[in-house]
Amino acid sequence: MVKETVVFALTSSTDLAASICKHLGLPLGKIKVEHFADGEILVEPQESVRGRSVFIIQSTCSPVSERLMEVLICIDACKRASAGEINVIMPYYGYARQDRKAKPRQPITSKLVANLLQVAGANRVVTFDLHAAQIQGYFDIPIDDITAVPMLASYFKGLEIPKEELVVVSPDHGGVTRARRVADLLDAPIAIIDKRRPKPNMVEAQNIIGDVKDKTCIVIDDICDTAGSLVAGCEILKRHGAKDIYTGITHGVFSRDAIAKIENSPITKMVITDTIPLREDQKANTTKIQVLSIAEMLANTIESIENHTPVSKVYEEYSFDSFK
Repeated sequence: MVKETVVFALTSSTDLAASICKHLGLPLGKIKVEHFADGEILVEPQESVRGRSVFIIQSTCSPVSERLMEVLICIDACKRASAGEINVIMPYYGYARQDRKAKPRQPITSKLVANLLQVAGANRVVTFDLHAAQIQGYFDIPIDDITAVPMLASYFKGLEIPKEELVVVSPDHGGVTRARRVADLLDAPIAIIDKRRPKPNMVEAQNIIGDVKDKTCIVIDDICDTAGSLVAGCEILKRHGAKDIYTGITHGVFSRDAIAKIENSPITKMVITDTIPLREDQKANTTKIQVLSIAEMLANTIESIENHTPVSKVYEEYSFDSFK
């Protein structure tokens, strides 16, 4: 690793950043993040960044706006301290679900966040499984949208589920492309849950497109927030005769009573990544959730950026051949 590289962890991703630095063989950069009584935030690097390549690690998970402000202030601090290049690694990109005007007078907040990051002084953004791929087009700087799909597929491949029993399920019509990628890796058919969403965090599951009777279902999605939508979909799979139900999720947001819903659901096991850290109280209250780490993948991505080699080569380590 280039000696001029420095990796800073902000408050939401300290464990992930420490794991990344362990893979890179680098010490974690020294930085101070203060939240004052009135809500203002101060971020101060505690070592020189002049001319160095800075990587800021922070998922904009709950509380989303505070996490985002920490990133913006950190970028500004590094820019004013003459950093050579500022790379923001945002494993979970907050506000990604506000990617279009679904109704009149709605904002496109994911575009606003892209503008804020660029105006603050970011030179590159690295993220995981954007909720909507077109968000990449909101940026005029390089953005790498890495996917955890091969990692999740690798896990499910290791379960050695009989091929004739396996079906990959998309929780809605919008997730078919993601489900198809996993199905191709596992050489399995797909099914689709046909559902309606009357308002945010509420869902009415309607029907199943495809055959799930006596099948082991693997439901693939990018985000699990309140778990209402996911659990409703899994319940309808069970009613249609599904034998076992596994879920593969990139971002475990887990708002409100999501963990309790998952524990009381027909889900056999849920596999997530650590783009968002699972809190200690959440770990204590779940027997169904398993976490896969993206630290090595991100460490390899940082090395590719620093050595000017294709980031796409990172995926080769998680290709079908690697777990065949």
